[in-house]
Amino acid sequence: MAARHRRIATAVATALIAVPAAAGLVGCDAVSKALDCVQTADTIADSVTDLQQAVENAADNPAEADRALDDIGKNLDKISDKTDDTDVNKAVDDLDKAVGNVREAIRNGDNTPDVGPVTDAAGELTKVCTP
Repeated sequence: MAARHRRIATAVATALIAVPAAAGLVGCDAVSKALDCVQTADTIADSVTDLQQAVENAADNPAEADRALDDIGKNLDKISDKTDDTDVNKAVDDLDKAVGNVREAIRNGDNTPDVGPVTDAAGELTKVCTP
């Protein structure tokens, strides 16, 4: 679990370094949108970590997992509102679907739903947010 978060955090950090370096190659508006995307993807990575921890404790506090899922959903909305990039939108849709699957599993009484697809989709979102 920690390794997944480190992998996502490393990708986000790499993207944050790449954005200023690419500033001379693309317009300021594109860089600004990409940076917004990367920052929101980083926030989503943190929410995915929170979700993983919440799922581990779902039997004791199922509302915690719901809060983590809600946080991811809100951040996905932020990215969707700020981009018209096809790859980003696909990654957002994939992550939204994975979040929906976890939410449904919890509603159906699964105290240990598989959050792997959420983690994978968050990693893909981080990749496509890199300019």
